[in-house]
Amino acid sequence: RENTPSRAFIWTCDTFSSLRQQIITKEYELFDFRKTEVPPVLLILDRSDDAITPLLNQWTYQAMVHELLGLNNNRIDLSRVPGISKDLREVVLSADNDEFYANNLYLNFGEIGTNIKNLMEDFQKKKPKGQQKLESISDMKAFVENYPQFKKMSGTVSKHVTVVGELSRLVSERRLMEVSEVEQELACQNDHSSAQQKVRRLLQNPRVTELDAVRLVMLYALRYERHSSSILPALMDELSKRGVSERHRRMVKSVVEYGGKRVRGSDLITATDAVAITKQFFKGFSGVENVYTQHQPLLNDTLDQLIKGRLKDSQFPYLGASSLRDRPQDIIVFIIGGATFEEALSVYNLNRSSPGVRIVLGGSSIHNTNSFLEEVMSATGHSSDRPAGTGRHSNRN
Repeated sequence: RENTPSRAFIWTCDTFSSLRQQIITKEYELFDFRKTEVPPVLLILDRSDDAITPLLNQWTYQAMVHELLGLNNNRIDLSRVPGISKDLREVVLSADNDEFYANNLYLNFGEIGTNIKNLMEDFQKKKPKGQQKLESISDMKAFVENYPQFKKMSGTVSKHVTVVGELSRLVSERRLMEVSEVEQELACQNDHSSAQQKVRRLLQNPRVTELDAVRLVMLYALRYERHSSSILPALMDELSKRGVSERHRRMVKSVVEYGGKRVRGSDLITATDAVAITKQFFKGFSGVENVYTQHQPLLNDTLDQLIKGRLKDSQFPYLGASSLRDRPQDIIVFIIGGATFEEALSVYNLNRSSPGVRIVLGGSSIHNTNSFLEEVMSATGHSSDRPAGTGRHSNRN
C-alpha cells in the first residue's frame, strides 16, 4: 500500500489466481453471478484518503441514530434517556422487519418528524372525540403515553417517537444546528477568515460538548493544514482553556497524521470546492427547523468518475484485463478503516441515478465519530487513548 500513489486499488474478477479459479470452478454455484459484458469491479479504498466525512454530523435518520445514540447489532441503548419507560430501554432498528425505518432511514430529520406526525394524526382521525393537536415531538410523546391502546396497536410508531424525541433533545442540548453549520463551512467552503471566527466562537460556548469542540478543531486542522495564517495553535489553547485533556488534544495531531495532506493520495480539498452553504427549511414541525447537506464524501466523486470511465490510472492503479475506460455494471466498494452512513447514502443515490450500474458498499466497520477516532488512534499508535464523548459502539453489521 505505501508504494502506490494513492493507496487505492481496483481489481476485477479476471485477476484471481489459478488456485482461486479452481475453487470457483469447483464451487461454481457459490459464484454464479449474473453474466455481464464488463467484469465486476472491486474498488478498495483507504479511510485515510477522506478523514473529513467521519467527522461531520449527519442529518439523515440512520446516520443521526448511529452518531448520537449508537447502533450495536441494530440495537439502540436508550437506558440513559430521561424518563424512559422500561420496555423502551433498548430498541431494535432493522430495515428487514421495520417498515417505517426501511422507508425513512435515508430521509432527513425534518421529513422523519413529519412522517411520524402524519401516522399519529391518521390514528386520531379514527377517534370519535378527544382530538389532540400534535405540534411538536413532546406532544407526540405525551400522546403515546396518554393512549396505551395506540401504543399496543403500533409499538413501531411508539419506538420511533421515542428515538426521534431523544435525537431532538440532543440536537437542542448540544447546539448541533450551529455546530453543523460551521462543520459544513469547514468542509465545503474556502473562507479562512469566517471559519476561524466561527470555530473560536463555538469553542467558547459552554453548551458545545467536548467531542464537538475537538471535532471542530480537527476539521479546521485538516481544511487549513497548510494555510499561511493558520490559527491552529490558538485553537489548541482554547481547547486547553475549556479543560479538554492533553490526551484528547493530542488527537487533533493524530487526525492530521492519519489523514492529512502528506498521507492522502486523492485531492480531497481544492480551491474549486468553495461553494455557498445551503440551508433547507422544513415548516410545520416545531423543534426541527433545518438541516445541512452541502457536503458530499470523496467516495461520491470517485464512483462518479469510475462510472464515467474517467478515473486516473496514476491515482487508481488496477489489475486485470479490463480497462477503467469500460463502464462497469457491478461495483463492489470496500473501505479499509471503515465506511460511514453518509457514504452509504451516496451509494444509495448513485444506484438510483445510474441505470445499469449496481454498487455495493462494504468496510471493516461502519463509523460514527467516536469509533472513527478510535480507528485513528489505533492507526497512529495511540490505541490506548479513548476519544472524547459517550464511547457508544460503532455498527459492526
